[in-house]
Amino acid sequence: MAEKSDVPAIAVLGSINMDLVTTTERRPEPGETLLGTGFAMVPGGKGSNQAIAAQRAGGAVQFLGAVGDDVFAGELRRVLTDSGVGVRRLRTVDGPSGIASIVVDSGGENTIIVVGGANARLTELTEDDLDIIAAADILLCQLEIPLDTVSAAARHARANGTTVLLNPSPVQRLPAELLANVDVAVVNSGEAAELGADLAAIDHVVVTRGGDGVTYRGPDGTELSQPSLRVEVVDTTGAGDAFTGALAAAWHRGPEWALTWAAAAGALATTKLGASSSIPTSAEITAALAAN
Repeated sequence: MAEKSDVPAIAVLGSINMDLVTTTERRPEPGETLLGTGFAMVPGGKGSNQAIAAQRAGGAVQFLGAVGDDVFAGELRRVLTDSGVGVRRLRTVDGPSGIASIVVDSGGENTIIVVGGANARLTELTEDDLDIIAAADILLCQLEIPLDTVSAAARHARANGTTVLLNPSPVQRLPAELLANVDVAVVNSGEAAELGADLAAIDHVVVTRGGDGVTYRGPDGTELSQPSLRVEVVDTTGAGDAFTGALAAAWHRGPEWALTWAAAAGALATTKLGASSSIPTSAEITAALAAN
């Protein structure tokens, strides 16, 4: 394993999008037109969200990803740098950046359509990318970029003693090679059901269950559960990403503490509109745990 420290080095390989968020009393039925109650453009993408969450929750993060050469690119890059995330491996490619069209109803539930854009062109890892992965304590990945790229990164991480934490979302069947190189999987209850036996190949499996909290299964059969903080939900967009990033930042302290830390981060993220804009800081997580 890579050497641990109080501030873990985390390499996040993943997507970065501009989220186009519309709020409405209820989500439309097929073929129906509704009047919305608000609109906002908020930087997002699972990779970017988790990178910011890991940085704010106590990690030292480098982001590996791609933006386009469009009007969104500058703001997408800026949201990472403003959060302290390293961006020297955030490349610019021809064409549009990734976007997500999000509809949020009055109960805070959402529907999301993602268009990959530049994220879909993240098909190769450079020597500089590989060096960052090898030097990290944790490699954190999702599946909004090409699967072959994720597999190559996980293989390189395993070869260099870097812990691989995978959030397999959007959910899809995982190749055996990738499963063999994942140390920790973070899934929601629906993803856990769909992946089924695939998760048995992974030593540490964390399942988020919304308001019902979190469960964990370890390599020796250890099982843990962590209740969710009770909060007033405004928007669930990005809550899972806040959880996953915070989990990565706290993993070096052991699963029990990491679950507690991450569950608080995920709950706090539901109290504000948007994804990256709702991610809590380490101080906010600490205060919420003290209050509860």
